[in-house]
Amino acid sequence: MTPPFLYGTAWKELQTQRLTELALEAGYRGIDTANQRKHYFEEAVGQAVQSAIARGLVQRGELFLQTKFTFVRGQDQRLPYDPRARIADQVRQSFASSQKHLGTEVIDSYVLHGPSRANQLIDDDWEAWGAMEQLHTAGAARALGISNVSIDQLEALVASSKVKPAFVQNRCYANRGWDEEVRAFCRAHSMVYQGFSLLTANPQVLASTDVLAIAKRRGLTASQVVFAFALQVGMLPLTGTSDVSHMRADLQVVGQTLDEAELLAVTRAG
Repeated sequence: MTPPFLYGTAWKELQTQRLTELALEAGYRGIDTANQRKHYFEEAVGQAVQSAIARGLVQRGELFLQTKFTFVRGQDQRLPYDPRARIADQVRQSFASSQKHLGTEVIDSYVLHGPSRANQLIDDDWEAWGAMEQLHTAGAARALGISNVSIDQLEALVASSKVKPAFVQNRCYANRGWDEEVRAFCRAHSMVYQGFSLLTANPQVLASTDVLAIAKRRGLTASQVVFAFALQVGMLPLTGTSDVSHMRADLQVVGQTLDEAELLAVTRAG
């Protein structure tokens, strides 16, 4: 089952294990990472997960673990695969490394961490996706996804892939309509839209008079209003906060309902 929130583990470095454990203790059951040492410490995420399971805090079946395959251009020198290998082999090597890091044979969601080009899919993307499809067919990846994707790329992927993406993860900007075109396409094709940087990409929304008024009226913070909005319009939001009180506060918005006028106000706040 897909959880209502994902805890994002990017840019945590040596604090990754501690913060992931704190997120699990706060109640998060969805964890997002990537086998990209440049921005993530996937092995430390796995250590946190295994520690939580060993302590009896969670069972593996309660968790939604999502990780990603990242092309060479998005990596630093700490590669999880042989850069001389075919793309399909790189995917398989990266996946095997993720299984080891996370201590699990089955990954709940395996995501292509951005296509090779900005506005089209090229042969490398199709080769990577084909290898991911094989992992899904074999039962090693329960679902597939793609991140940092344009509407044109997403349409092309859905039109020509054998296994359709279940998840689409994009940075979500309010001043670009909260990525409405991609979100609408996701709704039409039964895909879950995962929004990240909902707070950091939208400081003007957090400072908006209308959003602050909603927050005051409902006894929420501006951040909680944004997350409540995201949940209500069908997003699966990521939060990467390092503050335990914020971790708990973010989860508290699950079930909060904004009225139509409030939804419109947040929509326009960008």
